[in-house]
Amino acid sequence: MTDKVLRWERAWFPLALMSVVSFSFLMIYYLDPSVLSGVSCLVMFLCLADYLVPALAPRIFGSNKWTTEQQQRFHEICSNLVKSRRRIVGWWKRLFTLKEEKPKMYFMTMLFSLAVVAWIGQQVHNLFLTYLIVSFLLLFPGLNQHGIITKYVGMAKREINKLLKHKEKKNE
Repeated sequence: MTDKVLRWERAWFPLALMSVVSFSFLMIYYLDPSVLSGVSCLVMFLCLADYLVPALAPRIFGSNKWTTEQQQRFHEICSNLVKSRRRIVGWWKRLFTLKEEKPKMYFMTMLFSLAVVAWIGQQVHNLFLTYLIVSFLLLFPGLNQHGIITKYVGMAKREINKLLKHKEKKNE
């Protein structure tokens, strides 16, 4: 069911997902717990889930309802997670390859990137920034599934290519 919600198989899933996330962050903002209280509540919630899920899951979902279609979907989810991990490791390796091959470029890129991140962190409240990051991460599978990410990345690439071609013409 989580996969169906994250991939937006129904039109109201993104709204429900953002409602739950927004309510959770509003409660955190309203209650304003200390770090120790927040971590304690999170661990209590995880312990409660660890205790209740095995007891309630067979009653809710039924223990004999696992089909070959669900097995196939589970296999797809696992393979997508492995592909995502490989992409992240690939980007990490490219970063260190850049460090070895072009240390000055690596240094300037990292310095600029971290300065921008530090500036954003200074300008935006931590809880709101966390809310934006969590929202994006939860909406990403649905955005990707519906081709929204591909559409806007393609538009950005075209604009960058136009700028580069315009710059080349100017230099000639």
